[in-house]
Order: sequence, then structure tokens, then C-alpha cells
Amino acid sequence: MVDSKTKRRDPYKNFRFRVKFGGGTDYIAAVSKVTGFKRSTEVVKHRCGGDPATSFKLPGRTEYDAITLERGVTGDKVFEQWANRVWSYHNSGSGLESSLKDFRRDIIVDVFNEAGQKVLSYQVFNCWVSEYQPVSDLDANANAVAIQHVKLENEGWIREDLPEPAEASFEDPA
Repeated sequence: MVDSKTKRRDPYKNFRFRVKFGGGTDYIAAVSKVTGFKRSTEVVKHRCGGDPATSFKLPGRTEYDAITLERGVTGDKVFEQWANRVWSYHNSGSGLESSLKDFRRDIIVDVFNEAGQKVLSYQVFNCWVSEYQPVSDLDANANAVAIQHVKLENEGWIREDLPEPAEASFEDPA
């Protein structure tokens, strides 16, 4: 059943998206995959003393899964520079393995419809790189794009409330 306020019947495509850092206006180049938007809430069971056969269930702590970003390898060093804020080989002998001042960043994942209109936007809070792979497996017998990925620990996400855009039409206005 379609909500009376919603006119769209077809779901959005999963390949029309872009990723940017919170507060920024430029999108991160060549991001081809975003995975891991999931949250889970623990179940706390509770029993009353006079009713031993029944337990009640209450919501407990909520956890957010890590989000992974994948992109084709380019000359852009934004993933590597971000990963190096958590740990850097150059600092490994000095005891300064992390830069706790600015290793967390918010990211925004925008989803677009077929007409290029932004229809969904998720803001992910306090992300930091827990896993970084600068290049995928290299194989001379393959015919594929080299991929790098970052795994981002985060402290939750929210969906921005966007109005449903008017659907584009190819009808002749005459």
C-alpha cells in the first residue's frame, strides 16, 4: 500500500549515490560501494517475581555496524590520509601512533533518483578508519579495476528528512 502523501511507486536504484565529508561540499571521488548501514538493539529480558513463566522484553543498548566504503584506486590520497590519522608508520617509533585531535569525521551518503534529484541523505557520525586496504589483490590475468577500501567505525546515523521531489516527465508540454 502506498502512503497517500507519496506518489512514487518504484523503488530507488542502489547505484545512484555519492559520499562526502560532513560540512564539505565536494564529493569523494570514485566511491563505488557503501555497505554496512545496520543497527542492532540488545534485548533485555525481565521477569516479574510472581509470574515465573513469562518474561518481558525491553530495548537495551544500540550498536551500529561499521560502514565500508570502496572506490577505484586513483591518485587521490583522501582515504590514506584519513587512515594515517589513526596510525602512521612514520610515527611508529616515537610513540605518536595516532592523531586523536582530528581522526573522527562525519560523512554524508546522498542517494539520487533517475532524474538526478537527491531523495535520501544519511549523516553518519564520528567515523574513524579501523581498516584500510590501499589496493585490492593484483592479478595480471584479471580484467578489473583496482579497488581500495576503508572500514569506518561510527557512532550512529540519521536520515535527513527530505521532501519527495516532483518526478521528471518526458511528456510533450504542447
